[in-house]
Amino acid sequence: MIRYIIGWILILEAAFLSLPCIVAAIYQETDGWVYAAVLLVCLTCGLLLKRTKIQTKIFFAREGLVTVSLSWIVLSIFGSLPFIFTGAISNPVDALFETVSGFTTTGASILTDVEALSHCNLFWRSFTHWIGGMGVLVFMLALLPLTGGSHMNLLKAESPGPSVSKLAPKVQTTAKILYKIYIAMTLIQIVFLLIGKMPLFDALTTSFGSAGTGGFGIKNDSMASYSPYLQNVVTIFMILFGVNFNFYFLLLHKKFRQAFHFSEVRLYIGIILAATATIALSLGNIYDNFLEALHHSAFQVASIITTTGFATTDFNLWPEVSRTILVMLMFIGACAGSTGGGIKVSRFIILMKALVKELHQYIHPKGIKTIHIDGHTLGHEVLRSVNVFLFAYVLIFAASSLLLTFDGKDLITNFTAVAATLNNVGPGLELVGPSSNFSCFSMFSKLVLTFDMLAGRLEIFPLLLLFVRDTWKKF
Repeated sequence: MIRYIIGWILILEAAFLSLPCIVAAIYQETDGWVYAAVLLVCLTCGLLLKRTKIQTKIFFAREGLVTVSLSWIVLSIFGSLPFIFTGAISNPVDALFETVSGFTTTGASILTDVEALSHCNLFWRSFTHWIGGMGVLVFMLALLPLTGGSHMNLLKAESPGPSVSKLAPKVQTTAKILYKIYIAMTLIQIVFLLIGKMPLFDALTTSFGSAGTGGFGIKNDSMASYSPYLQNVVTIFMILFGVNFNFYFLLLHKKFRQAFHFSEVRLYIGIILAATATIALSLGNIYDNFLEALHHSAFQVASIITTTGFATTDFNLWPEVSRTILVMLMFIGACAGSTGGGIKVSRFIILMKALVKELHQYIHPKGIKTIHIDGHTLGHEVLRSVNVFLFAYVLIFAASSLLLTFDGKDLITNFTAVAATLNNVGPGLELVGPSSNFSCFSMFSKLVLTFDMLAGRLEIFPLLLLFVRDTWKKF
């Protein structure tokens, strides 16, 4: 069953690879032949893997987690081949880093001159964000004929957040709803960018990066050379894509009271407004006027909290208070059920409510207090999973930071490099700031950071399960 699904993943990737082939044909680039060859390899391998007859199409949580992890690894390996064979990124480790950064919507790059890439390479690089934003398995759920709880096990394994709920009675219908919203919002952003006279190619690649909250730009200065109108459009859509998609589902069904009752969305917007105002006030000596400071502040706050990673300015040169706030936003992240990364606002709400409950227990030892979120009682399993997630997160963060020290880089560089990759943000500070890249690290460190990107996108547990011996028993 796992081979069958991975086979379908490769077939889907082959279909996705047809788009850069079309781009190469439009711009008359010879790199398109490489994409065509990789397309055939993906298609052949996919058909071979799915040709085996399956006795049952039901599988459970363990198989779902393993399938998701292996699918993302296979997707990234095959997705890196065009970069290697076109010569855009000749080193396989660098190519894998760049591709994983794309699919996990991280946006961390090892490229020093992005504008030197061909159009088809730039398109594929940005398109990986769009593919990974909502999740390729979520896309596949709408097509793959599974039965029982198999759909839900895949959806839970790939979707971000402490808990995953169905928007419709059938998981296949939920997957279709999610992608309809995703595609519609992407198209709307493309239209608004075209209105601002952004070239079509730029509008497509920028929208892919915004929708997937990835941040791969097609210019060396990211978004700095575009007009304030275009930057404002990107700011708004980065924030919109960082909202829980359940919110949009409720709005579409005219359940306005229920939609605006989402405490996570309200806190998410509140954090953005507070952080934007604070940073704008601290930038008074850097920009000519407050409106300009507010403009750059809003863009960078939206970019960092949604873990997109676009930049309009080098925020590494900002005052310490501004840089500190941005680093804190890296950890908070966007809403659960969005395309953003980070720990997620919902987890912070749960942890804060758990803290209040614990303090209440000290004062009233015999009292019984339950945790409620948006009118629903929080189950013990959700609270336990959040606590375990946070411990695993801290453990991976500490181990990765320690491993990076062997490269001899400074503490801020190492710390923010791990924060930027594990939270799927992209740029960090100092040597990995918005005007720099991750090429300064050794091959070993890049592999560590590649692991962090995958762990962050898959919410840690699916990837860690690959290293547990019992996972592979009875397979």
